[in-house]
This record gives sequence, structure tokens and C-alpha cells, in this order.
Amino acid sequence: MSDDKGRDGQMIRMRQIRKVYSTGRVEVEALRGIDLDIPRNEYVAIVGPSGSGKSTLMNIIGCLDTPSSGEYVLSGETVGGLDRNRLAEIRNRHIGFVFQNFNLLPYASALENVELPLLFAGVSARERRERAAAMLEKVELQDRMEHKPTELSGGQMQRVAIARALVNEPAIILADEPTGNLDSGSGKGIVGLFGDLHANGQTIVMITHDSAVAKLARRVVQIRDGQITEDRTVAA
Repeated sequence: MSDDKGRDGQMIRMRQIRKVYSTGRVEVEALRGIDLDIPRNEYVAIVGPSGSGKSTLMNIIGCLDTPSSGEYVLSGETVGGLDRNRLAEIRNRHIGFVFQNFNLLPYASALENVELPLLFAGVSARERRERAAAMLEKVELQDRMEHKPTELSGGQMQRVAIARALVNEPAIILADEPTGNLDSGSGKGIVGLFGDLHANGQTIVMITHDSAVAKLARRVVQIRDGQITEDRTVAA
């Protein structure tokens, strides 16, 4: 991807995306013809009840899974048909993931956790350390760099995860229920951080079931039974 948006100005362009899972003789249609455009510097919350298809949609957006049919173009590149190695490259270079359970290495320091994507990208040790330290400072954890996850609060662990997601300067931050395991105070701080990142030009796609969190995005996409039922802009 030489560009961080497509020729038509869309970072994400989906047309008639379907996903069917086969369980023995039974087929389950998780997504039923999704059409979705997300331009650069959008802040989108994708909401829906359990089983609505929002997690399946997230996995396809993040190149963790591929659609059964339809077209998905990410930053100008058609994703369908790419092999696992290329999909992994796209994920590491262009998508920053933030998960509900943080997914931090328990025996590594905050700095080492943030360095991981750079290690996979072949960045030198000195540059890894400098860039990871800069990201931890950006999320206001400069005094916790050598702390391990067990020595951090839930909110601090999620900030480490966000720093790790940002360190490769991804086109998109993809956040899956990022406040799900946090108390209300920590959750508010994390949502505020996403707002700051968006204000500075970051494209954010957040999966959430929390309507209060979704309202802080700039656009809310409702999904139910594998289809988009509402797509609206939130007043600033």
C-alpha cells in the first residue's frame, strides 16, 4: 500500500460483504451484504447486540478473516484473494489493534510490549526503543516504561496497548471493546484518549456494545442480524 487511502478517498470500502460459516450440515450467515465506506480521519463506532455480526465485521476489517464473497478494498488495495503472509504484513504495517483484554505479554515491560510490532517489522533495537518510548510518553506513561502489566492498573494496561497499536503509525486503529474490562473512570480516560488521537488525524474504528461510548465517536454504524440497520453522524 503506497497510499493510506484509496483512489476514491476511502480508507475502507466494502461492497456486498458476506460471511458464511459452515458447522457440519448447517450454514450460518454472519454477514449479509455489508456496504460500508470509511474515509480517512473518520471516528466510527460499530455497535450491535451479541451475535449481530459486529465481531465478524471487525475481523474482516482487520484482515484477521476473509469474506465469503464481496469486495473489500483497504487503502486502495483489494484484500480478497491475498495470501496469509500478505495479510499479516497488512495487519502489522497498516492496522493497530486494541483489544478488550489488552493482550500484553505478562513478563515483558511496558516498553518491550510496545516494541513488539517494530520487532516484527525488522526495526533496529535502538530505533525500536526510541519509538516505543515516544509512544508511551504520548499516552502519558513515561514513568511506567519498565513496569510489567501486573504492576499496572487496567487503564494503564490499555494505554500500553494503545501505544503498541500506534507505534507503527498505522492507517487505522481498530479497537474491540476497548473499555470493556475497565472501571468507569479508566474507561472515560481511554475514550478521551481516542478523541485526542482522532483530533490529531488518526482514523479509528471502534467495536462496542456500550451506547455511551459509541456516542463519543463521530459516526455510529448499527449492525443487526448481519446487516447495517443504521449509519448516522453524531453531532460534535
